Amino acid sequence: MTKPASTNRNDSIILTGLRVRANHGVYDFERENGQEFVVDVTAWLNLAGAAASDDVEATVHYGELAEEVAAAVRRDPVDLIETVAERIAAVVLAHSAVTAAEVTVHKPQAPIEVPFEDVAVRILRERS
Repeated sequence: MTKPASTNRNDSIILTGLRVRANHGVYDFERENGQEFVVDVTAWLNLAGAAASDDVEATVHYGELAEEVAAAVRRDPVDLIETVAERIAAVVLAHSAVTAAEVTVHKPQAPIEVPFEDVAVRILRERS
């Protein structure tokens, strides 16, 4: 993972391998049958206050964030996983403490004729 250039924060909350079934894809059969998507999220934020207070209210609750990300993946089918990644980044950045979000959306069952390990898109978005 790459630290966002415009932030001096070194702290992050990382969710890896969230598995969500959804109906995204360019082809009709992808929309009809659905498939599993795997999502990795890094939320960049300052965790010093949370560590000092030992208070979950001083951070982003990773369990709630995971649920929000899963809901974002499930809703409104779209053609591209790029669109799904943008949607997830917006959900993460909706938390005021988060300064940047790195999102990777994997599509392990992508309709590709060539054998492959993984297909994914990765984006990095920062609070403007």
